[in-house]
Amino acid sequence: MESIKNLNVKKSKTWMNFKEKHPELAQFLLFFLLSNGVTVLQILLMPIIRNVLADTTLLMTDFQIWQVGQSVDGSAYYIFDYPAGALSDGGGGGLAYFLAVQISIAVAQIINFFAQRNITFKSNTNPWVAAFWYVIAYIIITIGAAAAQGFYKAPIYDLLMNAWGLGQTGETLADIITMVINAAISFWVFYPIFKIIFKQVPEESKER
Repeated sequence: MESIKNLNVKKSKTWMNFKEKHPELAQFLLFFLLSNGVTVLQILLMPIIRNVLADTTLLMTDFQIWQVGQSVDGSAYYIFDYPAGALSDGGGGGLAYFLAVQISIAVAQIINFFAQRNITFKSNTNPWVAAFWYVIAYIIITIGAAAAQGFYKAPIYDLLMNAWGLGQTGETLADIITMVINAAISFWVFYPIFKIIFKQVPEESKER
């Protein structure tokens, strides 16, 4: 027991030394670890929520909004493109799929906000101001990621479910892949944003 305690102390000292020598890299590594943690949470939540909502009328409710031109096949291209019907039947998951994605992302990002603010960046600025800009960034990233999803969502599901004949297993794997891609987009966009909104202000400056 004592040896384990000594080992933990040694690891802690090693990390603190590394953090002092490479503060920016240490901060990025923490951001990376926490971001991967919330990504795992998204991956676990999304299929569960989608399966629950699949038993409701939301599955057969179209959710196709904000058309921006046309796809290469001539069909309308929507930023949020979730036509009614189950994915296994050639549909787009409807409003059920959209809500499953957004709810899982929202839950993960709320946790990510507090974790990154308090652990990674140790910010002591006004949390409400940071939360406001975080929400703005979240909305912009969500719209951008949704627009990009139109290029890879359908081919991934079609490949795994139909071309490879994996059926329900392929659908679950496609869920994971799409969430990982979505999380990767958020990862690289959020880091510079966090550097701006999660600042550390000297206590003297806060008192003035």
